[in-house]
Amino acid sequence: MAKPQSKTEKKIDNNIRVTLTAVCEQLLKDIPGFKWLTHQANYTNFPASLLITCVFETEQDKNTAEQNGDKSKIEKLIQAKLLRAGIKFKAIGKQVVLDSEEACERDQQGDWAERLLVNGGREIRGNRPGFNR
Repeated sequence: MAKPQSKTEKKIDNNIRVTLTAVCEQLLKDIPGFKWLTHQANYTNFPASLLITCVFETEQDKNTAEQNGDKSKIEKLIQAKLLRAGIKFKAIGKQVVLDSEEACERDQQGDWAERLLVNGGREIRGNRPGFNR
């Protein structure tokens, strides 16, 4: 996939990455089973194309988070932090998704790049240590 081409796109992407890194650190403290997150965006349709995937260790961790209302807490935290960076969501409920390491291992043999491609061909940006695309 192509990386953002313009200086503006690179600046936006860097702002997102920095902001989401702080969000990730907070979620690691607050949400049991949460492991990491990443974002994808097609900058020709931004911010509507922004998709944030929050990854849990197991499907049970993910399901528990959904049942406990943690998805809403995650969405509110992400929305508040990105709004401070000047990024406003169009449909936060559709732009933040929960996933799990367990599901990726089962369905894509642990290949997150392949799994994330299924989410609409957006540019993949990792906030996970060692995740580079």
